[in-house]
Amino acid sequence: MGIVRLGSLLIGVSLLVACGGGSNTGSDTGTSPGPGTGNGDSGCTGSCATASSFLTEDDIRRIIAQAVNEAQAQNAPATITVVDRVGNVLGAYRMANARRTQRVDSGRGITGGLEGLQIPSELTAIAKAITSVYFSSEGNAFTSRTAGQVAQEHFNPGDITAPSGPLFGVQFSQLPCSDISARFNGTGPSAGPHRSPIGIAADPGGVPLYKNGVPVGAIGVSADEIYGVDTFAGDIDRNIDETIALAGTFGFAAPQDRRADRITAGGLTLRFTDVEFGQLARDPATAPTFASLGAGAGQVFAIPAFFSGTIARGLAFGQVESGIRPDPVNFPGLDAFVVDDGTGTNRFPPRAGTDGAAALSATEVKTLLTESLKVANRTRAQVRKPLGSPAGETIVVVDTNGVVLGILRSRDALVDAVDVTTQKARTAAFFSGGYAAADIASVTPVRYLAGSLDLANGRVAFTSTTSSDPSDAVDAVRAFLPSATAFGDGALAWSNRAIGNISRPFYPDGVQGRPPGPLSLPITDWSVFKTGLELDLDYSQAALFLAFYLQQIGLTVSLDGTDLPALGEAPDNCTGIDRLPNGITLFGGSFPIYRGNTLVGAIAASGDGTDQSDLVAFLGLHNAGTALAGAIGNAAPARRADTLVPQGARLLYVQCPQSPFIDSNEQFVCEGK
Repeated sequence: MGIVRLGSLLIGVSLLVACGGGSNTGSDTGTSPGPGTGNGDSGCTGSCATASSFLTEDDIRRIIAQAVNEAQAQNAPATITVVDRVGNVLGAYRMANARRTQRVDSGRGITGGLEGLQIPSELTAIAKAITSVYFSSEGNAFTSRTAGQVAQEHFNPGDITAPSGPLFGVQFSQLPCSDISARFNGTGPSAGPHRSPIGIAADPGGVPLYKNGVPVGAIGVSADEIYGVDTFAGDIDRNIDETIALAGTFGFAAPQDRRADRITAGGLTLRFTDVEFGQLARDPATAPTFASLGAGAGQVFAIPAFFSGTIARGLAFGQVESGIRPDPVNFPGLDAFVVDDGTGTNRFPPRAGTDGAAALSATEVKTLLTESLKVANRTRAQVRKPLGSPAGETIVVVDTNGVVLGILRSRDALVDAVDVTTQKARTAAFFSGGYAAADIASVTPVRYLAGSLDLANGRVAFTSTTSSDPSDAVDAVRAFLPSATAFGDGALAWSNRAIGNISRPFYPDGVQGRPPGPLSLPITDWSVFKTGLELDLDYSQAALFLAFYLQQIGLTVSLDGTDLPALGEAPDNCTGIDRLPNGITLFGGSFPIYRGNTLVGAIAASGDGTDQSDLVAFLGLHNAGTALAGAIGNAAPARRADTLVPQGARLLYVQCPQSPFIDSNEQFVCEGK
């Protein structure tokens, strides 16, 4: 089936990038302990979720009412959404006179990409909520502000001497065209994880919701004008979206010791919020009830493709209904979880590859998943409390066609990892094959769009601005390495970490004054909303989804003066490339799989530190190969991307923690493998 491109209605893509920021000192200034403030230790270590761990309809009404109360006090009418842990939109409320759009703006004066586009506020609010709950667990509570901190070109943002964030580029996951994230069924909550309308958000305004130490959902708020990114982490921001969202979490706040500002990564403290309960304009404990909100205050409203318009209870994570449930039968003794269709059927059971005589067998796939989860269960988590907890990881195996051959998860692994780990595995398999150059060349050049939403007159008029041709990235790589056949001969094994090396706006990463990697734009033309090949591959289909959505809310959409026909929802392919249906990812955790000298697929892990994910996937693959008497394994060292030293700086292939295991002092566990 063909892919509709609409030139490059980049509109929608702006949605994809959902990035925004802020800062947080981690202090409790102005906060006094009390019910719902989240003070103290939850005592949960990843096993607290039960069939009763979900948001009720009354919970959702209370959360919305508390947020509305603060928004009224701040004179900032808002759009408010509440989601459950697998991304179902459980409630959406638009206050009277709330802004209907937010403008994408990185604050860096960049044009093109998603910059300058107007996005419906309900979509930005959903993205913020999904981001914060997908990035949270019983061991860590992250917000959309946290996401902004770890996704930029410097970590911390504003430190121009530092390399990129550990989740650089993560904003382009959970896309509305993903074949992995589940679609809304139109009637109410259903098995997830569900897609985001605009990818992962880093704009403040998304805060997770907890009950008894268990993440059960999140609130997302859009009230101000900008959907942006905080490019400096050295100050305290007062973001109105975040302030209103925090008020909504009263009684459902994250445990203090699990908040991002109690967790470090790379020696830096992460960010949670820049406002505390004691700094709100009104005490949320005294907020009027939802039932007391009159029609003049606002209303619950439907969001096409996401919310039916009727407040509904959330689904209990870890139960069949949620789409994530245990599988002790096929993976005994591992506390293993799988992705379910909501009826008890595993969506991604171990299966044989689809790519010829050398394809992975179902037994080999099961062994890969099993051995990798064994490694995860021994590995010390990086971003999870209490200290010494095992890593929560999702493991994915794909073949060279990009077909998912199996997915397996730790009990409390992050929900975002289902989609992003699949992206990782596909990225490693794709760039390690001999077909990447031709497949990239098949992508129609994209035309970045400019325009605005004229809601008063029911129109959206977009005009084409500059264009970008993804095939230029192949030429750039070949000149950079240099290699006249790079991405076209299958001679080199590319890990995700190595692809990430050449996708940053500086090479080497973080070194000011250096040129960009060949898959990136130069820093003078780069932002989190305009990244290079990663965005360009997804641009058209994301834009198509936005155009579809705008038509669903009654707007006439035109491109370069011509009204578009009625559109269908975007297909389950973001790129038009069969091997990359949910796009690519640019941070570590995946490796190609070889049978002798033949590429047969890739394995990836994600969820609890990038180095930890490298370890789980790399060592899991090695151990599986040993268990299978050498039938499969990692690429031969002479074939790996770290044999190359372009521009005088060696590429990286794998980076494992020095002493990673909870039950052993063994060091350098990846060396020689």
